[in-house]
Amino acid sequence: MRTVTRLFIGLFLSLAAVSGLHLTLGWGLPADKPESTESYYPAPESAGGWRRCKNDEEVRRLAAMDPEKLDKVGQTTTALYAGPWVLLVIRHGYIVREWMGVPAMPQTTFDVWSCTKSATGIAYGLLLDDSRNHRLPKDAQIDLDSPAYSFVPEGYPLTDPGKEKIKLRHLLSMTSGIPGEDHGIIGIEVTPGGGEFEFGLGKQSDRFGNSAARLYAQPGEAWDYSDAGFVHLALIFSHVMGQEIGDVMKARVFQPIGIENSGWDLQGGGGNLGPHTNAHSGLRLTARDFARLGYMLSRGGTWKDKQIVPKWWIDLATRSSQSVNPNYGYTFWVNTEGNLWPRVPKDAFAFMGFATNRCFVVPSLDLVVVRLGYGPQPIGPVGIPLTAIVAAIAK
Repeated sequence: MRTVTRLFIGLFLSLAAVSGLHLTLGWGLPADKPESTESYYPAPESAGGWRRCKNDEEVRRLAAMDPEKLDKVGQTTTALYAGPWVLLVIRHGYIVREWMGVPAMPQTTFDVWSCTKSATGIAYGLLLDDSRNHRLPKDAQIDLDSPAYSFVPEGYPLTDPGKEKIKLRHLLSMTSGIPGEDHGIIGIEVTPGGGEFEFGLGKQSDRFGNSAARLYAQPGEAWDYSDAGFVHLALIFSHVMGQEIGDVMKARVFQPIGIENSGWDLQGGGGNLGPHTNAHSGLRLTARDFARLGYMLSRGGTWKDKQIVPKWWIDLATRSSQSVNPNYGYTFWVNTEGNLWPRVPKDAFAFMGFATNRCFVVPSLDLVVVRLGYGPQPIGPVGIPLTAIVAAIAK
């Protein structure tokens, strides 16, 4: 496996190197960029879906990309991976390339795993904007500096007095001090009959005896990828909005941008707290529909003539949210300092999840790349295959 991984990394990095990629002003903008690019939004898949480049000449002319370099990416991916997966490249609103592993089809949905967290982040942009504009039930007021547990009555009595200091921004940026992967808590693996929310609140241990009862650091002082911390967001959203994350996202985001084929798991219930939308995992999308989310975000949250997600939130969430891990924004992975994806523009950001599920967005290049599948985990640097695809953009 190590040999295969090294081969994969070497092939993709060599593609990037061959391109001689340079980050320059105006990089990748074609001389004859279609006039309709800025105003184009794809119809739902049932009404025709995305436009596409029909041949290599159109890849060069409409997408300003090198088809030969793109084909090397597809050939490498196809040679290395069996089973269902999809790799989709969209530039200037065109499907430039789309590869699939048998038996995947364009209509196949995948569990995007922790990419779900960024969808939850979008929902929080709606909630915070509703608060700013006095649209929440009972005119509830909440912002990034609100004490998280003031909206989580189920958390009392607190299992650690330090939790009183946890703010909403800490939960959204993975700096709450609630232990996660660096402290042996990977995912939410409850005991038989146990509850996911009870575990996240520190009221129960997981099946391995791990506990989230005590903070490992003061809020804001350290970063750890914590699903136990993230489950709080489902409870807060339900209490403040009076609706579930999944329902709000379907009505206010998915349907308006033409997402037709999706699902979102619930979590909890059965005698435990919940059920509520699973805030950290369990969203299921097709690659083409996932690309709609990325495309909408790359356009400042607009779709046609409607502001779907507040631009101020997108701008804030897709750049560094704190200094302890500058590669993480508010639920999005970000390239603000240019060291997460060194050969990619600094405005790039991504939804990223287990089994190499990804939706990369590079607004300055008008590029969206989606990779979905059931594995492997990992396949190497988090920028693969983004780096090689960016290298295919004509200079």
